[in-house]
Amino acid sequence: MNIYLKLIWAYIKIGIFGFGGGYAMLSLVEKIVVSDNKWISEQMFTDIVAISQMTPGPIGINSATYIGFVAPGAYNPALSGPLWSILGSILATLAVTVPSFFLVLYCSHFIRRHNESGAIKAIFSGLRPVVVGLIASAAIMLMNSANFNPEGTVSQLWISIAICAASFCLVYFPIQTKSKTIKIHPILIIILAGLAGYLLYGI
Repeated sequence: MNIYLKLIWAYIKIGIFGFGGGYAMLSLVEKIVVSDNKWISEQMFTDIVAISQMTPGPIGINSATYIGFVAPGAYNPALSGPLWSILGSILATLAVTVPSFFLVLYCSHFIRRHNESGAIKAIFSGLRPVVVGLIASAAIMLMNSANFNPEGTVSQLWISIAICAASFCLVYFPIQTKSKTIKIHPILIIILAGLAGYLLYGI
């Protein structure tokens, strides 16, 4: 049962100190889950991030649910059954949401009362660039071999870079036609990227 206490404590810390939303807290999640406790591998972590991005809901909560599901079995093979995994999912999800819920509830009340305070404005002026830095750190952290080159081949590295660049361009730059501007939906890009991955590596 020690793994469940560790999960609860880990995600309470993530819920309280994970400033800036899901992307900003990824570095903290990776440090606690992969580096410190080694509940999952680096490649599994990046897979969980990808799945959390594609499924509905915030990435922080989705990743907590997935990691809570796989961590008990990785920690102790005797806890690899579905009931133990579901229990881990529930505990990790509650641990990451409940503390932050009460923290936001209190902070919103406090900020609403003091929103004209110079100290509050100064605090947010300092927090904004920190959040941008945390999100940039998460982006750099995900640019690893587990994402771009898990097989260790040069061809796979360049293919992964090409898929990444093409996806970015399709999302960021709209397609101009004579009559209108077309913005490709991110869901379509996810489907196309998955299809490209299957054609390149699955066949």
